[in-house]
Amino acid sequence: QVQLVESGGGSVQAGGSLRLSCAASGLTVSASCMGWFRQAPGKEREVVAKMDTYGTGVYGESVKGRFTISRDNAKNTVDLQMNNLKSEDTAMYSCAAIRGTSSSYCRSPDRRAGDYSYWGQGTQVTVSE
Repeated sequence: QVQLVESGGGSVQAGGSLRLSCAASGLTVSASCMGWFRQAPGKEREVVAKMDTYGTGVYGESVKGRFTISRDNAKNTVDLQMNNLKSEDTAMYSCAAIRGTSSSYCRSPDRRAGDYSYWGQGTQVTVSE
């Protein structure tokens, strides 16, 4: 049984930082396409960052240069370091996984939320001005 559990959300002022963590069980993060998504009220879910099995990160345009995705193979976790947060980053952030996929499939810009088989419950990030 696959479980993804996010932690690290909270409230922060604009310009601040937060670090989200996704702890996985039932799958190996280094053998999976791991993604971080976010959804704000009234908006579509969007991919924030994703990492393929080689450890290559791919980022959404709005977070490039500010967010960094990383993984800890020993702990089987995937983290999202978020710096220089803006009010528009306020959203529910969720971790998701596609197990046993190729790196090219993972990195493809055609990947959508519906391609991910496993999801965490989400963690709220609120950024105030």
